[in-house]
Amino acid sequence: MTWLIVGLGNPGPTYSSTRHNVGYMVNDVLAGRVGGKFKAHKSGRADIVEGRLAGEKVILCRPRSYMNESGGPVSTIANFFKVDPDHIISVYDEIDLPFNSMRVKYGGGDNGHNGVKSLRASLGTGDFYKVRVGVGRPPGRQAAADYVLKPFTPTERRDLGVIVEEAADSIESLMTVGLEATQGAFNR
Repeated sequence: MTWLIVGLGNPGPTYSSTRHNVGYMVNDVLAGRVGGKFKAHKSGRADIVEGRLAGEKVILCRPRSYMNESGGPVSTIANFFKVDPDHIISVYDEIDLPFNSMRVKYGGGDNGHNGVKSLRASLGTGDFYKVRVGVGRPPGRQAAADYVLKPFTPTERRDLGVIVEEAADSIESLMTVGLEATQGAFNR
């Protein structure tokens, strides 16, 4: 069975180092682990890498749309490769988790995350895996949308590499030992 690993983010260099693109960052690590480079899928709606990870066939996907419209490209890729929602792992930023924390779960709602909302709408279900990478709440009265589109602070960047690697490790764990063991090892 093929796994579809969706790194949520926004396309283009303007957003590459922002909190909202942590999903892209995790998929970049996974692409390195499978020895692949992202290439445009023939649908033109996503960049993908095909390979093997932890002994499993995987498709790494970065939608080419903005975060709020991620569902369409993901649905297109899932249909093309015949991947059921229970073999989709989405990875994305979560403002309701402190920086340097992570939660792995299956199913549930979108918790106000527009990228996940779009995935749920396009897939017709919320029954897929979620790796939620904590980026913390905005300071003061700063709007959440502005906060997630800002780069990580210099202090955060010192730990970011380890956090992204651990999120990638959690995805490999999900595929090999399952949800419960992965939650025990990575949820913090």
